[in-house]
Amino acid sequence: GPRRRGPSRGVFSAEFVFGEAEAGGEDAWTAALRQLRGKKAATTLDEKIEKVRQKRKLQEKEAKQAKVKDEDAEAEDDQTKKKECEDCSRDEEDVESEYSLDDESIFTKADKVKVKEKRKSKKGEVEAESFFEDASQYDDNLSFQDMNLSRPLLKAITALGFKQPTPIQKACIPVGLLGKDICACAATGTGKTAAFILPVLERLIYKPRQAPITRVLVLVPTRELGIQVHSVTKQLAQFSSVTTCLAVGGLDVKTQEAALRSGPDILIATPGRLIDHLHNCPSFHLSSVEVLILDEADRMLDEYFEEQMKEIIRLCSHHRQTMLFSATMTEEVKDLASVSLKNPVRIFVNSNTDVAPFLRQEFIRIRPSREGDREAIVTALLTRTFQDHVMLFTQTKKQAHRMHILLGLMGLRVGELHGNLSQTQRLESLRRFKDEQIDILVATDVAARGLDIEGVKTVINFTMPNTIKHYVHRVGRTARAGKAGRSVSLVGEEERKMLKEIVKTAKTAVKARILPQDVILKFREKIENLEKDIYAVLCLEREEREMQQSEAQISKAKKQLETGKKETGSEGLERSWFQTREERKKEKLAKALQEFDLALRGKKKRKKFVQDTQKKAQMTPEERSQFEILKSQMYAERLAKRNRRAKRARALPEEEPAAAPAGPKKKKKLSVFDEELTNTSRKALKQYRAGPSFEDRKRLGIAQRRKGGNFKSKSRY
Repeated sequence: GPRRRGPSRGVFSAEFVFGEAEAGGEDAWTAALRQLRGKKAATTLDEKIEKVRQKRKLQEKEAKQAKVKDEDAEAEDDQTKKKECEDCSRDEEDVESEYSLDDESIFTKADKVKVKEKRKSKKGEVEAESFFEDASQYDDNLSFQDMNLSRPLLKAITALGFKQPTPIQKACIPVGLLGKDICACAATGTGKTAAFILPVLERLIYKPRQAPITRVLVLVPTRELGIQVHSVTKQLAQFSSVTTCLAVGGLDVKTQEAALRSGPDILIATPGRLIDHLHNCPSFHLSSVEVLILDEADRMLDEYFEEQMKEIIRLCSHHRQTMLFSATMTEEVKDLASVSLKNPVRIFVNSNTDVAPFLRQEFIRIRPSREGDREAIVTALLTRTFQDHVMLFTQTKKQAHRMHILLGLMGLRVGELHGNLSQTQRLESLRRFKDEQIDILVATDVAARGLDIEGVKTVINFTMPNTIKHYVHRVGRTARAGKAGRSVSLVGEEERKMLKEIVKTAKTAVKARILPQDVILKFREKIENLEKDIYAVLCLEREEREMQQSEAQISKAKKQLETGKKETGSEGLERSWFQTREERKKEKLAKALQEFDLALRGKKKRKKFVQDTQKKAQMTPEERSQFEILKSQMYAERLAKRNRRAKRARALPEEEPAAAPAGPKKKKKLSVFDEELTNTSRKALKQYRAGPSFEDRKRLGIAQRRKGGNFKSKSRY
């Protein structure tokens, strides 16, 4: 067929989904959750929210009853009973029933949506953008059958419903099969996982292992992404004998250790848990790893994973193939040099800032004086316009938690996903969102990378993220695998620079959404009325947390009394880590100080803001949104500071010494003493092992006396 440019839906069949069910019939999430059963909290947050809501409803009802002055007391009692019965039956009512008839207008009033004009870009910029295109040529007519893949793999591809390879797969699989190092960049949701797993599986099938050793290591930044990659790998390897293992944080250590001892072919891991196993599981090592893959490579190489990545690469085999994949690949060679790629092939199917082809981007402008409206705007969007399959991203874990409580009190079905939750809660939230038990998932950037959640229609950004790279990943949760999606971002005055960048690089028209002012005011008023309830839910949580802590201490003390200290000493051996406690503390402190220093340097306004918020128990909506923006500014400034720093001298390929001038250099004449110390010839070594002769000692004694010293040593060393 003729060559086609741009995105095409033909790559994915209409009913295609990134499947979850594995060969055994059980999906990866269920398997992970099964390991974590029995670690649940006493009551869930949703139960607490429901308890507070019911209490509020009861209070409102009593207040109404107090107003009604009925002469007949008995009639009044009957009315109360009736109302209570009605209340029981109204438990499952729709969101709209939460609001009175006066509020009907706020649901019917439409938002204005305007097209945001694109500024004309300069010619030089266009040329710069297309600079890497030439390095990423691929045969557009290539099919899976043409790629020299084994039959078990082709069978798995067919079973998964892949029709045609995506551009990144067409470009990467042939290069990966040759065993070359790859640095690849493609838009979110275009099948990067299959692009690196297929060549790896082909190599493992072609060259069966002689002994049970781990030959492939896939590193991922988050636990949930690890589970997902493991699921895809198992599905693609279902008709072959290739074994896989998952080693991520939060799941059972002992189960993972047992799996690692059997030497799986492919290991999928997060850096922290991998290092833990390397230092505490004696039979496990990385010296046999033939292929190292970094998924979301730019995230794996940033400041937070820096020390861990150095340690892993140090322990890996030097003779290996390395593959880097991300939707926002860092273009500087320094990062690639730091993971020691050998003559890598660069495959940039999309530009670094490309969003998914069928994504509709919308922005809501927040005026400088209206920063406190963010919560009201988001709540209005979620109750009026985008009511299901929505992901809401916040900058901080605290704000994500608050939004969960607030939206829950409004009667919406919400879940949250961030680092403060236990692994059980994180996986439970994801599972409920996938199963459509909840309509809205409030998350931090932990859910922004790589996760493929089927059917996400809308992504809402509470504030703009740290950088454009983060933005690309966040909005990449929707419009995946050739489907359409929408992103809505709230943009304040301080974030407009990023908005301009996004508009400049957008391939399709960017829209500006305007909400009617009276709608915003109405929702702001509602939120203010709910503040007491939010506080009540937080109090319930704190009480439960304190109870659990004291229970844990009691059970620990009981165990020690029962088993005796000797046994517990042998049982509870501390797991070792590549850094000492002090080193870890220092590293954390350095990062915290750097962050604090950058946030407050020469900016009295920020210093005052931080001091004021510490004094107050409750922050105003304006202060809350200001804190979110401050967090992303701190990250952006830290990034800028790192980029300004003088570049480190890096180890280049070994050919460099040959480039030195060939002419013989005149050496400075060494003294006898120096000459002997630096002489590494076979004769000199033999002499050294035999010990100094009488003549040597005599000669050295004369030299020492000439200098005025007193040489009384038995040996020259």
